[in-house]
This record gives sequence, C-alpha cells and structure tokens, in this order.
Amino acid sequence: MVKEMDIEIDKEKKINKKKEWIGLIVGYIGTLAGLFGIIWINQNVLMALPLVGRMIVMIASRILLMIVPILLMIICKDKLSDYGFTRKRLGLQIALGILLGLAMSIVLTLIPFLFGFGKYLGNDNGRYYTELWQFAYDFLYLTVGVSLSEEFVFRGFIYEKIKRISGRDSITVIVSSFMFGLLHLFGGNIIQVIVTSFIGILFCLIRQKIRNCSLLTVIIVHGIYDAMITVWTAVFMV
Repeated sequence: MVKEMDIEIDKEKKINKKKEWIGLIVGYIGTLAGLFGIIWINQNVLMALPLVGRMIVMIASRILLMIVPILLMIICKDKLSDYGFTRKRLGLQIALGILLGLAMSIVLTLIPFLFGFGKYLGNDNGRYYTELWQFAYDFLYLTVGVSLSEEFVFRGFIYEKIKRISGRDSITVIVSSFMFGLLHLFGGNIIQVIVTSFIGILFCLIRQKIRNCSLLTVIIVHGIYDAMITVWTAVFMV
C-alpha cells in the first residue's frame, strides 16, 4: 500500500514538473514574440504618432512581453506572491530598491565613466536630452515600462518556473539570467548578452539574498540603474 502511494506521488511530481517545463517554454517563446511585437511597433508605428502618443505607446507596448506569462499565471492559478511580490514592509522594499539602484549605478556605471570607459556603457539618449522632462520620462519609461515587464518575466515568472523544475537556487539564478541575456541578442550583440546576463545574476541575488527585497525592490533597482546610465552619459559625454 505504501509502495503504491509512493508511486502515485512520484507520478504526480513528474506530471507537475512536465507542466512547469511546458509553462517555461511557452512563456519564454511568448516573451520573445512580445519582443518582436515591440520591435515592429517601434519601426512601423511610433514615428507616425505625435510626441505624446509616442511616449504613451512606448510604455504601453512593453506589456507585450508579459501577456503570455500573465495568461499562464492565471491558467496555473499562481499568485503574484509566488513570483516574489509581497505587501510586507512596502516602504522598506521601496527604500532598498532606491539605495541598491544608486549603489549599482555608482559601482557599475559612474566609476567606469570616471576611468574613461563611458563609451562602452553610455546610453545615446543622454547625449541628446537637454530638458528635465526628458530625463523624467526616461526614468518613467525604464521603470514602469522596461524594468516592470522584464523583472516580472525573468525574476518572477521564469525564475519561479526554473526553481520548481530544478529545486536549486544556483541553477535558477544562472539559467534565468542567461535567458534574460539572450533576450537582448535581438537588439544588440554577444557582448550585450554577456553583460545583461551578469546584471541578471545581480538582480537575482538581490531578490534571493538580501532581506526584505521583493520583486518590487528589483523592479526599482533595475529602473534606477538603467535611468542613471542616461544621466551619467549626459554628464560625461555631451
């Protein structure tokens, strides 16, 4: 009787793991499809819109990355808390996000700029922005658009799927970060894949190792880190 129960439990585990594999693969393919949708919109729609329209569509189009993972989350009856969101100590989550984002910016961007490596790190937007509202919008776009969508998918959905499949934090960090890096191959090169994979590992470790750091914290870290690249470019490379 006990042996039969063990067999049933093992069978159920295999079925669940198979579902997680299917969810991971379908979710990642859906994310790539969403990326191509964003690229198409950028190339064929944005420039036909007035400035305000472009600003809105740029942010709104980022939801395309999340559509398939969100649908799978609903189908699987997962909760946002399963992906790293929590209401506990919300103020502390936000404060940690701001502090860690600035710290990452200083170490990984400002210091290299000071030592003459800015040309490898700069964001061209910073060369052309002259008004405060441009920097404010850049921050809004990178936080509400880019970092929210990418962190939900890679440090939320994909992170959780890989963790359920592997059961090991190290594998979860490495694989999810590499998949994050690969996303940037379509708009960059192999160097960008390596760099963004490394950044992805840092984001994973922040969520995993630092107390009171939630997925919201990582979203804020990501947004501030990206936005500050534009700021340092404006300061050092104009």
